[in-house]
Amino acid sequence: MADGGVAMAYNLTLSDAEFELFRQFFAKHIGIYLAPAKKSLLFGRLAKRLTALGLDSYSDYYQLLQSPAGSKERETAIDLITTHETYFFREPKHFEFLQNRILPAFSGASELRVWSAASSTGEEAYTLAMLLDSFRSPKPWSVVGTDISQLVLENARMGLFPMTRGEGIPAPYLKRYCLKGTGRYQGAFLIERSLRERVEFRLGNLTKSQPELGQFDLILLRNVLIYFNEPTKFKVLGHVLERLVPGGWLMLGHSETLHGSDLPLETLAPSIYRKVER
Repeated sequence: MADGGVAMAYNLTLSDAEFELFRQFFAKHIGIYLAPAKKSLLFGRLAKRLTALGLDSYSDYYQLLQSPAGSKERETAIDLITTHETYFFREPKHFEFLQNRILPAFSGASELRVWSAASSTGEEAYTLAMLLDSFRSPKPWSVVGTDISQLVLENARMGLFPMTRGEGIPAPYLKRYCLKGTGRYQGAFLIERSLRERVEFRLGNLTKSQPELGQFDLILLRNVLIYFNEPTKFKVLGHVLERLVPGGWLMLGHSETLHGSDLPLETLAPSIYRKVER
């Protein structure tokens, strides 16, 4: 039965006032702005939690999320609302640019640090690791992936994916870095252990400063800004640029632009920027 059907079976409704409470809640905790058109999405995605917990209203669920006892449930709600669509070698021109322009520029550098700033289940971070291992090793490199959802980070650390998720991986990388599952893992593949161990996944909220991450030479912040309103978007960009070294590279999603911004960035290619000193 679909989410909406489950909700109707339990006679749940979501009033405009309740929806506004959740809009403020998610804006506060993760910076995501839920437009009025997202009311039905929120209704459906959270209905399963209300029914599982035996709650009679969205107001009751909101009160749980606000309570000290609701910390674990807050993680669940955030995971249900956030979008985790990603796949290997997404927007391949970025990785061509990385291979052809960025990696040669760092050929003499003693270290190269890369941040996948909204790593979701890890496909982007592992794509970066494949390229860095192929074209950077044995010189030092590291990849850090962060996400707001603890659940997707746990999946990312496992490095286990359905075979269908590997369709975008070029054959040489698929053969070298991916192990085909057998038995109970039939129809799945596992990222090879030595590569998994080179990628660190950490919990991170882009709306907050994260000095503990250190500095990076390349940051991928792709297909994330579209979920924020304008003030939050530039707040996130400010925090991200704090973590980018002068002369470092920033990649956004192809549908995202920085028109009208006064950020210390120069455009090198569509959705690819370099941090300049001021």
